[in-house]
Amino acid sequence: MLELSRSGDGWRLGYGGDTLNTAIHLVRYGHSVAFLTALGDDPFSADLRADWAAEGLDTSLTLTDPAHTAGLYAIRTDDAGERSFAYWRSDSAARRTFALPGIEAALAEAEQADALVFSLITLAVLPPDARGRLFELCAAVRARGGKVVFDGNYRPRLWGSTAEATAARDAAIAHADIGLPTLDDESLLNPGATADTVAALWQGRGCGETVVKLGPQGCRLPDGRIIAPPQVLVPRDTSGAGDAFNAGFLDARLRGAPIAEAALAGHRLAGWVVTRAGAIPARSDNAPYT
Repeated sequence: MLELSRSGDGWRLGYGGDTLNTAIHLVRYGHSVAFLTALGDDPFSADLRADWAAEGLDTSLTLTDPAHTAGLYAIRTDDAGERSFAYWRSDSAARRTFALPGIEAALAEAEQADALVFSLITLAVLPPDARGRLFELCAAVRARGGKVVFDGNYRPRLWGSTAEATAARDAAIAHADIGLPTLDDESLLNPGATADTVAALWQGRGCGETVVKLGPQGCRLPDGRIIAPPQVLVPRDTSGAGDAFNAGFLDARLRGAPIAEAALAGHRLAGWVVTRAGAIPARSDNAPYT
């Protein structure tokens, strides 16, 4: 989506989105990454394509909807770096991805992926029939030996009810090899949830490698170990922290690293992101991409 963020007395226009953030971080790690979505046929969409391509993201699976454009969100942060959002995305091109010309060829290409990554926000954006097509893609990727990665990002405003979101989450868990839920999100769906109960629920529904993100406390590994961040930081902007953790974790796991090492890699990238403004900060010499 297009992203409006505070810059002095005005607003800066950029871009962001949970799976997009993860995709760009993975590109920066050196992975070949394609982004399956839809944009419009308008100047703002053209700018997004150009910016993503400049990062090295493969936009060949990004379809075009001539009747709609990208979604928009505005982000504010408080003195502690915590963020709040306003969304304008109900009529975005991404909602129509699975109904656009070119989708069959894009899905055939996506089936070849080593890893397919999506989130509960992905499911919130898609209509119910398109969610079914996405689950079919998950099955095809797994049948070819690829991994399916699901992030349980829950944004209440995007759903008609908690029950609808819970049902979609549970359906997605059953298709996932790697699960990356966040305790705060899971607590909104199931008040009183703990890291242990979240892990038990996700693993019980078929996702064996479930890593529960715990914010500043770190994360819970499938064997119950808590891996804390390597250092305590003062956040400037927590936007995209979980997405960055996902990327650092997945980069390490895709390269064959042990799961605890992968968790630390996720913490390092998330820590770099939260000490800078924006969900996808510009690369710097001290960015932990190597």
